[in-house]
Amino acid sequence: MLYFSQERMERYQSFADMLQKISNEVPEKPVFFYEDAGRRTISWADFYATVQERCALLEKDSFTCLGIFTETTLACMVEVFAANLAGKQIVLLDPVAPAVLLAKQITATDVDCLWGNSFRAAELSRTVTKGCTDGRGKILFFTSGTTCAAKAVVLTDTSLMQSAWNGSDLLPLRKEDVLLDLLPLHHVFGFVCGLLWGMTNQAVVALGRGPRHYLDDCTFYQPTAIPLVPMLLGFLVQHNLLNPQIRVVLVGAGDCSHQLLLSIKEKGIQVSFGYGLTETSSGVALSIDNDPAAMTVCHDDTITLAEDGEILIQTPTCMMQGYYKQKKDTDAVLINGVLHTGDLGRFDENGKLYVIGRKKEILVLPDGTKIFLPEYEKKIKDVLRTDELAVVLQRHVPVLVLNEMQEEEEKLRQKLAPFMKNQPRSHQLSSIILLHHFLPRTASGKIKHWEIQKEIEELWSKEKKF
Repeated sequence: MLYFSQERMERYQSFADMLQKISNEVPEKPVFFYEDAGRRTISWADFYATVQERCALLEKDSFTCLGIFTETTLACMVEVFAANLAGKQIVLLDPVAPAVLLAKQITATDVDCLWGNSFRAAELSRTVTKGCTDGRGKILFFTSGTTCAAKAVVLTDTSLMQSAWNGSDLLPLRKEDVLLDLLPLHHVFGFVCGLLWGMTNQAVVALGRGPRHYLDDCTFYQPTAIPLVPMLLGFLVQHNLLNPQIRVVLVGAGDCSHQLLLSIKEKGIQVSFGYGLTETSSGVALSIDNDPAAMTVCHDDTITLAEDGEILIQTPTCMMQGYYKQKKDTDAVLINGVLHTGDLGRFDENGKLYVIGRKKEILVLPDGTKIFLPEYEKKIKDVLRTDELAVVLQRHVPVLVLNEMQEEEEKLRQKLAPFMKNQPRSHQLSSIILLHHFLPRTASGKIKHWEIQKEIEELWSKEKKF
């Protein structure tokens, strides 16, 4: 049975509001596809009843802040919504993150109970704290960055629901759509666009079966819509894994080559690129026309540019409450309700937004993770015993730039091997580039990464021609 509606989608105020209203409106319509010895479905009515049952049990427990090791399973969906309805503060955790990092995150956010991944929960059980006193409605996401750069962003079910409406108002789904969720739930892009985008539009959300099934999830679920980070999109395109039924692809959480976006468009698939931040509960601008790089600002948002081109955002309905217990850091970026993003942008004559770079010393990689350059480069400088180096991106992967080669490249790589061994694959240096001149610096002595980046791109373009 298909459920069609030409009406503008409703603006739900909370998770409870969405669950109650949709389960009353279309109780038998499937909300999720999932695997359990074959493809299974659960209706809105049954899902809401299961959430309420779990909520009643959680309300009897005395803990106040639940750390959830996220996974794209039905059980995890139930736990997230039930914990919210039960008034618990929720902290969404990456189940494959290093134990040292998870321990710091759990302690910093007042988690006093852990759910999911029994091995990780047992491993980190001693890190739980005494809990919190005012966590109702709060959902905490960690920004993607290195250990010292990541912060716990305080969002709410209300801000997340408003973000889902905001994006859907520009890029709605049909009620007969199947949205395939391959994205991690602990990233706000995955939570809003992989989950809430489908639910608020009453599309069916197909719960991806994890990285081992990237090769066959599209065949298994036959989705019509899919949100992806650039690296995963590139993988699916390279291996020709996008199923014929897909009509719309939403790309976000990292830089994506214009060529890759256009290659999707050439397949007759609507492709949209989104710009947003954890601090704004996900997207604030989407491309909805012919140019995937030209983005329309979402209706609830106001974006202006500072004199230096920095993107400034006002979004009263979707803005974070702040960084958890980090007032100084919050006040540094959220000034009079305006978020200073550190990103650089421009508007064209039609009012479309283009993101052109980053003011902050951060590299955003195609998989959505980030390299915090001051920390990353300092460790390399300590190993190589020189300050005359920089890390920039070449073809979306990090490269090391030097002004002179003190040793053979192989010896330099051997020196760096212990440090690189502990870095994620996407953070590995792909090559070492020699510029034969002192690296450009500001008057205060800081290296001009953007200038080096431009030179590297020009060198690569010349090499490509030959």
